[in-house]
Amino acid sequence: MDYKDKKYKILLTGGGSGGSVAPLLAVFDELTSPQPSPWQGEGAGFEFLWLGTKFGPEREMVEPAGIKFKAISGGKWRRYFSFKNLLDLFLIKLGFWQAVFIMLKWRPDLVMSAGSFVSVPVVWAAWFLRVPVLIHQQDILPGLANKLMAPFAKIVTVTFENSLKDYGQKAVWTGNPTRRSLEFPISNFSASAWLRRDGQFPNINYELPVVLILGGGTGALAINKLMAESLGELTKFCQIIHVTGKNKSKKLEVSSKNYEVFEFLDAEKMAAAMKLAEVVMTRAGMSFLSELSYLAKPVIIIPMPESHQQANADYFKNNQAAVVVEQKYLAPANFIEMIKALLLAGNRREQLAKNIKQAMKPGANQAMVKIIKGILK
Repeated sequence: MDYKDKKYKILLTGGGSGGSVAPLLAVFDELTSPQPSPWQGEGAGFEFLWLGTKFGPEREMVEPAGIKFKAISGGKWRRYFSFKNLLDLFLIKLGFWQAVFIMLKWRPDLVMSAGSFVSVPVVWAAWFLRVPVLIHQQDILPGLANKLMAPFAKIVTVTFENSLKDYGQKAVWTGNPTRRSLEFPISNFSASAWLRRDGQFPNINYELPVVLILGGGTGALAINKLMAESLGELTKFCQIIHVTGKNKSKKLEVSSKNYEVFEFLDAEKMAAAMKLAEVVMTRAGMSFLSELSYLAKPVIIIPMPESHQQANADYFKNNQAAVVVEQKYLAPANFIEMIKALLLAGNRREQLAKNIKQAMKPGANQAMVKIIKGILK
């Protein structure tokens, strides 16, 4: 196939949380960037469509990037008895036929997913219509959604080398893509100086170290509760930027000096918040951890209990690339002391920053674009 003057249609799918959205947005950025890429000079153009959930955060993440969005039905298969499984089987079938009709009309050249259950019927529909599929595996442990989709994929890219064994010959180790919004457009400015100039957070106190608290794409009740109980002491010695998750900030509507709370930040503002932070506290979702690795940020990880996140957290802990704390051991007093100690220990922060930078494979964006180019030949 000749690339010249060809307009490729790429259907992206995922949602329910931000974790499955961020790496696909990173690939979108790389494909559409005016900066040099493997596509430059070949005349290739792209058109994108995103299929996601109706109530997840993905619409707010993808539409500002200029990607058309359509919501479809989708279900979640629970690995325990629940009558909801019966309803979700119906929703998965409905989502399959919705995806079939959308693809018949739109005619994509490629379907891409980075996990999530809404993607499962879309990938099955793509296989049914003989549209090539690319799946990305972010986490160390493969999730059920990716297990259900992988047999129908042409290639499965993985963040970690250890994941190659999970997908056989179709697996390619790329690392995890990160968004171009993380890059500084003005290289000779410090982070603080550039972000003051940028004006993303006009109300924060730049005289104090900034601590970014992330409740996760859908919000983590335990983290948000811990934050509320610790707020009075924390704001005495640091500026807090707290992202609660969608519809999770109402109980935290407090007026406090040195505290800024948001339910959701778009890609540009989230990138600005991460650049500003001296310390970040987050769950163990790989999209955020990959971006924190790119920015070399000291991080405290609180993995979601009894979930795949534990394996992600263990990887960073074993590489001395993060402070990892189990949720059950967290209380306001030791949480406050942990933040304070890390802010005071400059050498400790520098070592964590160095280790997290080295913990992830670089060049994922370019590797993904090269694979896409190979599929579309």
